[in-house]
Amino acid sequence: MKQPYLHTDRRTFLKTGGAVAAGLLAQAASPANAAIPAMPANPNTLAAMPTRNLGRTGFKVGIFSLGGQAALEKPNNFDIAVPIIERALDLGVNYLDTSSIYGGPERWSEQYVGQVMKSRRSQAFLATKTKERTREASLRMIDKSLKLLNTDHIDLWQLHDVGLPEDVDAIFAKGGAMEALQEMQDQKVVRFLGVTGHYRPEALIDAVNRHNFDCILMSLNAADSHIHSFSDKLLPLVVEKQMGIIGMKVPSRGRLLSTWTPPSLDAQRHSWEGSAIATRSGVMTMRDAMHFTLSHPVSTVIIGCDNIAQLEENVHIARDFTPLSQTQMATLNAAAAPVAEQSLFFRFTDRSKG
Repeated sequence: MKQPYLHTDRRTFLKTGGAVAAGLLAQAASPANAAIPAMPANPNTLAAMPTRNLGRTGFKVGIFSLGGQAALEKPNNFDIAVPIIERALDLGVNYLDTSSIYGGPERWSEQYVGQVMKSRRSQAFLATKTKERTREASLRMIDKSLKLLNTDHIDLWQLHDVGLPEDVDAIFAKGGAMEALQEMQDQKVVRFLGVTGHYRPEALIDAVNRHNFDCILMSLNAADSHIHSFSDKLLPLVVEKQMGIIGMKVPSRGRLLSTWTPPSLDAQRHSWEGSAIATRSGVMTMRDAMHFTLSHPVSTVIIGCDNIAQLEENVHIARDFTPLSQTQMATLNAAAAPVAEQSLFFRFTDRSKG
């Protein structure tokens, strides 16, 4: 008979050398009632940008947060990615997003964030994710995440990319990933639980109606209302539930921006973004894109950065944010219509390919 997967001693074990393989047990147990550390606090945040409540979590999050993609998912990119993360914390960013699948099997994104967390863990609200749909696979994911991130706890552990009804059914089935999330929260390895998605709103609506998640990471940009809108029914629901709402795909990997030039057709066809071929530049500035999303009832937005200049621009935009009027938002929404498909490429991905 298979031994039960025990993890009451996961924190002590990781501190004394890490799990040799996922599922192995520590030799000496830590106290069963070990408390999760105090909430992180970046001393630079309040002077840097406005903050909002991260739902009912009690955490005050800066309205701009650092996404774990762009430079942070490229292989062997320590010399660029690590300084971006360090500079983000220096500038007052207090929420870092990453995932167990960013950067491929090597999980480069978690590696880069982990380099910084060695010395600055207490300054960052740290969010990562599991793409796995079963309990056992998700527990293996978090064991590896803790090791790569150089931490003994995660502030927000999320179900990654919930897009189809079958995702939700698998997650909530017996032996599904939801069991892992709840176990890790019970064991004080994880502080809060969340769900993420960008494909279709219906699956996310089902998920948040099945469990009282603390947070949701959802796509929300100026093109959103034109195709499979998340702002129509999903956003009002999660606001009602007082969830922390993190907006993503804000500039849609640049495809909403007038400064963006489409790659060649061949390059697009061999990329994830090529699920919706772009034939023209976007229609707005980064300021427009960020201000549009931040004018919704979101807690923060996550945006990946290619370099420190982009990071500094985004922090500057957040610092000077004032909500747009309904007329301004309607104007940006209408302007996005001709580039809606390319700006919502993530809603055209062939999910049958897994």
